[in-house]
Amino acid sequence: MTTTLSAVIIGIVMVLSIHPGSADDKAKLRQEGKSTDAKPLDSLLDLISQCFPENLITACFERSTTEITQVKSDPRTNETDNTTYTEMLDKYGLKRDRGTNVLGIVVFSIALGVVINHLGEEGEPLKKFFQALNSATMVLINVVIWFTPIGIMFLIAGKFISTDDIGDVLSDLGKYMATVLGGLFIHGFILLPLIYFVTTRKNPGRFALNMAKALFTAWGTASSSATLPLTMDCLVNKNKVNLNIVRFVAPVGATINMDGTALYEAVACIFIAQINGMSLSIADVIIVSLTATAAAIGAAGVPQAGLVTLVIVLTAVGLPTEDVTFILSIDWFLDRFRTAINVWGDSVGAGILNHLFRHTFKDEVDGDNAVELDMEPNNDQTLNGDEPPSYNGINNEAFDKDEVHLTKL
Repeated sequence: MTTTLSAVIIGIVMVLSIHPGSADDKAKLRQEGKSTDAKPLDSLLDLISQCFPENLITACFERSTTEITQVKSDPRTNETDNTTYTEMLDKYGLKRDRGTNVLGIVVFSIALGVVINHLGEEGEPLKKFFQALNSATMVLINVVIWFTPIGIMFLIAGKFISTDDIGDVLSDLGKYMATVLGGLFIHGFILLPLIYFVTTRKNPGRFALNMAKALFTAWGTASSSATLPLTMDCLVNKNKVNLNIVRFVAPVGATINMDGTALYEAVACIFIAQINGMSLSIADVIIVSLTATAAAIGAAGVPQAGLVTLVIVLTAVGLPTEDVTFILSIDWFLDRFRTAINVWGDSVGAGILNHLFRHTFKDEVDGDNAVELDMEPNNDQTLNGDEPPSYNGINNEAFDKDEVHLTKL
């Protein structure tokens, strides 16, 4: 979670500094009836109020924010020169925008999940209902994914046809790609190695060199789940990370620790805001940070899964979701780099835990700690992100005991 949030912050700083997206500069005149941006304090108060929606049903398609409208004051007389004048005053009101109040739904969902877990057996039927609903939703999404290439082709074609200057669009896409790659470079080659070195006092370069096979596989497949057996093999046999830690960290990390995906979603969200000429408030940036972190945790370890969760981040700040089509043409390329960073973040986490718990686990003989990993997954394995896949040589049954042991620590 810490490294994921750090990746989001790096991405936000990069995209706000470079400003890859551009829109037509228009003079913003303070005219009567024109709304102005809310002040930082109002935005923060909106952020808090959105956490507790008045109606959970309306929160699914509507969210309220503070709106400041410019109105003329009553005519006043200047006693010095006896002239009449009016002033433009701020009038506060509540504006209801179309779009999902993601923050309120997430807060309610977390509270409901805690209560269901607290109920124990009494809440088991409701728990199974939501699990079945999630499985059914994933099946529907998988069906839709089969038709996405055709839909994406027409969406991109429509965007280019409606664009007056394609050169400017391509230039913005180039800046966007450079921003994402720059952020991934800073996070993967500066921040993560620095954290590893400070924590373990070991050479992060050698650790990364031993993980090269897994990192190149992640770049080639664009799937952290498909790379999982190689990741575990490199950690255990080359970096000598304790097998118990690898069995716990690697599958969990491949599912929820998505540093590269979180950074990409934050940059993409603000980029889309920039090409629409929309300025995000402080509260919007905070919402982007929180939702990008949460969405990355919920992203599946399969190619281009970040596009699905990116829609959630865009909806949270009221940005047009259809503008995702602007970045679809280069997403396949960026997906490979962010997947490599995802795997690298999991590996660094395993290495740090191995150092922190080096006295807890007894030293094992190299032959006992070594493991042969079959690169072919079992027949019943699926890569839909619902559960960590099992592999020949290391199976899910072995995870349970290690998870309990590490939890007790």
